[in-house]
Amino acid sequence: MTWLPDDFVHPLHVPVPDTGLHLRPIREADTPLDYPAVMGSRERLWEIFGPAWAWPSETMTYEEDRVDLLRHENEIAAHQSFNYALLDEGETAILGCVYIDPPERTGSDGEVSWWVVDDLVGSAVEAAVDALVPQWIAADWPFQQPRYLGRDIAWQDWLALPRVS
Repeated sequence: MTWLPDDFVHPLHVPVPDTGLHLRPIREADTPLDYPAVMGSRERLWEIFGPAWAWPSETMTYEEDRVDLLRHENEIAAHQSFNYALLDEGETAILGCVYIDPPERTGSDGEVSWWVVDDLVGSAVEAAVDALVPQWIAADWPFQQPRYLGRDIAWQDWLALPRVS
């Protein structure tokens, strides 16, 4: 049994209300936009994701990011996990990401996390993304017990939970 129903169709374009921004599945071709977004916010992202995912490393190269995005693109196509880029209308900049993953730890049927670039921390855009993600997951994803990592459970508490067997 997979973590998503066989007939599930993942959203391809999700507007972020009142921002002119949208979410869409990330692609390898987004590397020129993703790399500066990630590395420009690397220290804060490491504080959030480093203990759990060892990402993004201080020495991550453009090529490593490209390979990572190709992996994400392939996982999305196979419905194994999802990485949505937060993009401006013209898709000239990645401003954050939303991750939707099968549960690694017990107690949920999907694990969701997200971030925005440093320049948007504390902004109306961040507030709009923070409001959108749980509503979007409830409306468009087939989860009964989604877990919002770093939101409804601290990362350290999540890491202490038993792994899904």
